[in-house]
Amino acid sequence: MAQGIPDEALMNTALIKHLADVAKDAALLQGVLMRIPEKPNSSELVTYAPFTLFPTPVPKAVFLQALALQTHYNTLVDKISQDPDFLQEALASTIAVDDFTARLFRIHQQILKEGRCQSIMLGINRSDYMLDQREDGSSSLKQIEINTFAASFGGLSSHTPDVHRHILKVAGWQEKSQCIPDNSPAAGQARAVAKAWELYGSKRAVVMFLVEESQRNIFDQRFIENELWKRDIPTVRKRFDDVYKRGSLDQDKRLFVDGQEVAVVYYRNGYMPENYISEETWDTRLLMERSLAVKCPDISTHLAGTKKVQQVLARPGVLEKFFPNQPEVVEQIRATFAGLYSLDMGPEGDKTVEMALAAPDQFVLKPQREGGGNNIYGSEICQVLEGVKESTERTAYILMDKIHPAPAQNYLLRQDAPLEITNCLSELGAFGVYVRTSLFISAEAVAK
Repeated sequence: MAQGIPDEALMNTALIKHLADVAKDAALLQGVLMRIPEKPNSSELVTYAPFTLFPTPVPKAVFLQALALQTHYNTLVDKISQDPDFLQEALASTIAVDDFTARLFRIHQQILKEGRCQSIMLGINRSDYMLDQREDGSSSLKQIEINTFAASFGGLSSHTPDVHRHILKVAGWQEKSQCIPDNSPAAGQARAVAKAWELYGSKRAVVMFLVEESQRNIFDQRFIENELWKRDIPTVRKRFDDVYKRGSLDQDKRLFVDGQEVAVVYYRNGYMPENYISEETWDTRLLMERSLAVKCPDISTHLAGTKKVQQVLARPGVLEKFFPNQPEVVEQIRATFAGLYSLDMGPEGDKTVEMALAAPDQFVLKPQREGGGNNIYGSEICQVLEGVKESTERTAYILMDKIHPAPAQNYLLRQDAPLEITNCLSELGAFGVYVRTSLFISAEAVAK
């Protein structure tokens, strides 16, 4: 057996070819789609989103652990966002050398100075984990990161279980197909957005998806949009440039774009430096943050999801600050932390540099960036750190223990890629949502 799939089946070329063809059609039928790279802003030609032929089994206890933790992580992120002193202290060294984080922080400071005009907060988070395999054969759930901004694939992952159930049935594994749980993050995310829209208090106002210039992953977002339309909540899709050219605030700071009042700004763009192509883009972000619209996330919550904050949270006594008199919650969260190390200037940071240079394969070097593909591994860690170890530039990174998940043999299906067995390393992502007003917070884990 290999992760629940018989070895003889994995090596049966004819069976795998048949199942792959069926799986691609099933993905298209279920809407597990992306636009093609050549035409990212047109739905005339689409393809299936990359996925594995077979589902990756996860121990039930680990799965339930991740879901139970998510409400605590929702609460933690929200508390951090409301603690400007903590954010100032945690990010002080980073904003001194990282221009992108510094600019976000300046917006945060300006909003604090002017005073927040909206007490409603909407959070949609995704906490990503791997199952770390120890040398003694035991394993534990370890967090890679928490995404507080534009956490994606809630839509597509809502429909992937039906694809995998179908494949297992076609393969003759009816019992295995029944082990796949239902998954509905898109509906859960839409419930949270709908609640924020309702609390805003204007039925004429719209939910605005702030989207990228290139929109290959539009169907992931469309699932959430459609859930909102089912509730008679209107949605629009706008780019930074649309808001800059045709957006404004009235005397009550209500945001209008193309003449429509905006109740909720749902950011699906704005988490990478390259998203801010001009000063006008930064001005537009500030305009939206100043507005009465509910932001998902607001600027403070955006900063709460940075890598540096993740590292600071691992310091002794920090979690206790946010969960006083809740030692069980602190213990549950801390158990998921991998080793996280500061590269700030001084003896602690010097020790981190020495440790990383001595055993680079045991660590991951993380810059303050989101969106994937930014982490640094192996010999490249040495190249980067040798160049910045005596400079404050090193404080733009954090160091994390490398997590060692057990590889699982599977087939990765993606457009125009050869069909070949691969050792796959999988993540478990737990979505969570919350809506806070000045009077209450409602938080839940919605899916995986």
